[in-house]
Amino acid sequence: MNYDTVEQFRKKRDEALTVIQERTDLRPNYMLILGTGLGQLADEMDITVTIPYDEIPHFPTSTVESHAGKLLFGTLGGKEIVAMQGRFHFYEGYTMQQIAFPIRVLKANGADTLFVSNACGGMNPNYSRGDIMLICDHINMLGDNPLMGPNDDELGPRFPDMSEPYSERLMDIAENMALENNIPMHKGVYVALSGPMLETKSEYRYLRQLGADVVGMSTVPEVITAVHMGMEVMGMSAITDECFPDALEPVEMEDILEAAGIAEPKMTRVIVSTLEKL
Repeated sequence: MNYDTVEQFRKKRDEALTVIQERTDLRPNYMLILGTGLGQLADEMDITVTIPYDEIPHFPTSTVESHAGKLLFGTLGGKEIVAMQGRFHFYEGYTMQQIAFPIRVLKANGADTLFVSNACGGMNPNYSRGDIMLICDHINMLGDNPLMGPNDDELGPRFPDMSEPYSERLMDIAENMALENNIPMHKGVYVALSGPMLETKSEYRYLRQLGADVVGMSTVPEVITAVHMGMEVMGMSAITDECFPDALEPVEMEDILEAAGIAEPKMTRVIVSTLEKL
């Protein structure tokens, strides 16, 4: 696989950054990635600028249903934020560098805290469809990594530490906000596989034995990228299907979006109230 040189990456990043900064003067400290079925969190924002991904040089474009493919600038929870309404997945054929690119660009624009959300399958028997989970750790089983290739020492170290990829400080605030708002919220481990197919019964058993509570096809590349650059990260998952091997039933995309719609108001409340506390 060919990787950009440091010089090639910086040129692409600067070209994307120039277009963004020509469209808005906002330099938000807070960045939000909206996962499958969770794009309506944007309705809570006071949006001042919308930039479609295809108008930003070198940005990938979303190809998945429910991913709008827009960069939104505005305020949420009393804070200036930039939100990615739609993300990119390894299974779409994008490289890890392409998936990481928007986070790199928005970090250069001022973002130092990342809120990332996703829809996922719940393997923990205590989880139910429509529940939400705060991510406390992850397992990367994508078979690739956004830090492969040349390292830009100005962005971060060659060997970044991953002992606390998800901020304990932000998790504490989010847990308190869930309690204050009477929102049940789990806390667990997310495992990422490449997809796009859902897993088999035996794969679910194996992943559960590894220590994972939920399984999905995203999030980990973005978190690795953010941690590499010293960003503080909070991650949340919407449980959209129950992945219990002995009671497994077929799942359609419509079912996933319906469950995401059940989880979305709870996740929105926790994220907004967490932002208000910061």
